[in-house]
Amino acid sequence: MRAGNARYLKAGDFPDSVPVFPLAAALLLPGGRMPLNIFEPRYLAMVDDVIGGRRLIGMVQPALDGSVRRDGEPELCQIGCLGRIASFSESGDGRYLIALQGVCRFRIDKELAVKTPYRQCRIMPFLADLDAEAGADEVDRTALLRAFRAYLDANGLEADWEGVSRAENATLVNALSMMAPYGPAEKQALLEAPDFKARAETLIAITEIAIARESDEPSSRLQ
Repeated sequence: MRAGNARYLKAGDFPDSVPVFPLAAALLLPGGRMPLNIFEPRYLAMVDDVIGGRRLIGMVQPALDGSVRRDGEPELCQIGCLGRIASFSESGDGRYLIALQGVCRFRIDKELAVKTPYRQCRIMPFLADLDAEAGADEVDRTALLRAFRAYLDANGLEADWEGVSRAENATLVNALSMMAPYGPAEKQALLEAPDFKARAETLIAITEIAIARESDEPSSRLQ
């Protein structure tokens, strides 16, 4: 069990509903940490409401097809990741600087009709995510690092290879997935991968496609 998630052991440890923060191309994974700069009034209100309670926020992407509701708000992807506010500070100019610690993924069961300025959903947590290392030993670490190195070389980037070499498989797969500069569809595919092995294979495939694309179009770069 991940030390930061020690309070989450079973379904009853989770609320039935959580506030959700739709954010395109943002990927939070269980065990990962995501810094956020909160400035929009409705999300400032959301942080105010959760900080004194369970501190849980559901990170989710807007629907990949761009569909919107009648009120103009985006439809949501069905799978997101719960994050617990692990750190909080005020900037002095009205913003909140927070960091979310990934707890587990969830599936949206139903969006709720609420009076809060932010959206809330009833969720079904992926309890299997609470086993932090499940399947991590099946990751093809050599292939993953080969793809990562090739991507860095193709883009003239450097990495802390000493730190990379020390990272356990689970940490490595999730860290590389979260930091990878890919778009919403790729990020959602990484989120929805059922286990570490599948996530690593997905990341390798996406990276190889990106490298091949950049070889064909040397002037382009992933955004």
